[in-house]
Amino acid sequence: MEIKDTLRMPKTSYPMKASLATKEVEIQKEWEELDLYNKTMDKNKGNKPFYLHDGPPYANGDLHIGHALNKILKDIINRQKNMAGYYSPVIIGWDTHGLPIENALTKNKKVKVKELTTNEFRDMCKAYALNQVANQKEQFFRLGILGDKDSTYVTLDKKYEAEQIRVFSKMIENDMIFKGLKPVYWSPSSYSALAEAEIEYQDKRSPAIYVGFDIKDLEGVKAVIWTTTPWTIPANQGIAVGKDIDYAIIKTNKGKFLIAKSLIENFVENIEIEDFEIIEQFKGSDLENKKVIHPLNKKEFLIMLADHVTEENGTGCVHTAPGHGEDDFIVGKNYSLETLSVVDAYGKMINTSKYDGLFYEDANKEIGMDLEKEGALLKLSFIKHSYPHDWRTKKPVIYRATPQWFASIEKDKEGMLNAIKEVNWINSWGEKRLYNMIKDRQEWCISRQRKWGVPIPIIYNEDDTPIFDKDVLDHIASLFEEFGSNIWFEKEAKDLLPKGYTNEASSNNKFTKETDIMDVWFDSGVSHSAVMKNRLGTYQSDLYLEGSDQYRGWFNSSLITGYITQGKAPYKNALSHGFALDGKGNKMSKSIGNVITPKQIYQKYGADILRLWVSTVDYQSDVKVSDDIIKQVSEIYRRIRNSFRF
Repeated sequence: MEIKDTLRMPKTSYPMKASLATKEVEIQKEWEELDLYNKTMDKNKGNKPFYLHDGPPYANGDLHIGHALNKILKDIINRQKNMAGYYSPVIIGWDTHGLPIENALTKNKKVKVKELTTNEFRDMCKAYALNQVANQKEQFFRLGILGDKDSTYVTLDKKYEAEQIRVFSKMIENDMIFKGLKPVYWSPSSYSALAEAEIEYQDKRSPAIYVGFDIKDLEGVKAVIWTTTPWTIPANQGIAVGKDIDYAIIKTNKGKFLIAKSLIENFVENIEIEDFEIIEQFKGSDLENKKVIHPLNKKEFLIMLADHVTEENGTGCVHTAPGHGEDDFIVGKNYSLETLSVVDAYGKMINTSKYDGLFYEDANKEIGMDLEKEGALLKLSFIKHSYPHDWRTKKPVIYRATPQWFASIEKDKEGMLNAIKEVNWINSWGEKRLYNMIKDRQEWCISRQRKWGVPIPIIYNEDDTPIFDKDVLDHIASLFEEFGSNIWFEKEAKDLLPKGYTNEASSNNKFTKETDIMDVWFDSGVSHSAVMKNRLGTYQSDLYLEGSDQYRGWFNSSLITGYITQGKAPYKNALSHGFALDGKGNKMSKSIGNVITPKQIYQKYGADILRLWVSTVDYQSDVKVSDDIIKQVSEIYRRIRNSFRF
């Protein structure tokens, strides 16, 4: 007999090996068979509710680590609340419209859009989106989320779209929606306007030029501008200066130049002037309404006063093209200038004669050469600087004036700012971040020139005036609720109006309809009404919890649409988490090869290892994850498990 056989050692059926990758699937199947989630909801029904409203991720591709971090954090909170006796339902959602789905079909699957009707293409987009939702749903629930797979929401749902139209109608009723010609972020690679939330900044190499404009009232003197967008020179309508800035005319071996006094040293160094003499000085206010001559088209324009002119860089004289800059546009309105746009939807030059047809970046060289011929180009160099890019295509964007639909922020800004103060910001800095974003914003461009999305439900009279009639918008909402938004593209404008509708502005019963769709941030931004109010009976959630990028995204659009329609923020508490980075703290990128996905982790180690990682990191900051880090977490799990087993 072995001595060990005579010892009374503890015995357990608890297996030594966890085998999480396979065992978790069995456990989750058991949860479904037990209907565990719904039994939990039934147990707590009637108790004090706690609503954590799930912001919809975009339905495209497999989940990344950021998705897992977000959904696991939410699951931990919902489980804790339900275990504490709160009624805390779980309704996860997806954002299902927008350009990435169009691109997936046209570029990846080679769908020829021109050979399809609008609705044939939209049907393909819908099928693709729902397939992506099904894929992501499976992966989300594999992370161990306790919820009902059937209790979800998608922004393409007919009832959701109808509620979106009703929110839009309410904003019109509150005089917050208008159409206007304004410069907006425009993506030549997407052929569409973009919202601020769709912009990311990357380094870009740009030509930087100093250009002299002859001042008619000061013979032989050139006002010098500095710009990194030579292609906008043909759109120039004048030069802006700062009212209280000190300016000087300097005499040099290369000519006489008007420059902000504090920037003279920098200027002469950059254009390689060895010696200069200040011969006259002015305040910016003294220069107003003096005339300058455009170096290319020889038209006369004014020197104007503007608040955005600073002495931080450049020359203190700012080239002004109202069709291609927000500050320029404001100055243009003050001085009744033309809002001239010299670039089309594809980034090709227009309205310039000589440069028409050139891609705007290619036009830089031609314009530079012509400025040199005219003796106006004082210096050309190249700089690397942070520049706005389309977050989807990763290509540079431009400012371009086009007729767009806007939601006014300015009209009710004070109320929005007060609503932000009433929210409990669990990241204390979050309040200031969103507050400043809203404070500095005038309006939100909500129109997009695409096919896959919710149509802007505007019908125009014969004289092109938009119909803002509430009964008309309510009727369109009811059509969307019954048939879906495809009906907008199936029927003529007159057939989308209520039966018997007449209007003096369209006495011949001739109507047209808007062809633009809504910004997808408007789609997701109305979930407080389409999901919370309609499905749970309350507009305001207890908590919004998303990544820190959502201050300019979902936190922002939800606040705007919510406040305008309900008079308060749609969330009582707001919390954000950081980004998931690789083990060295770098952004994950397929091209670098440092990406690690939730699927890789739960197939190899099990979802509990991923959940334990989320539970142990300082999630309010950026967090690191790598195979080595996951192995370390796996060792921690093993010690916990062995302790339980003992």
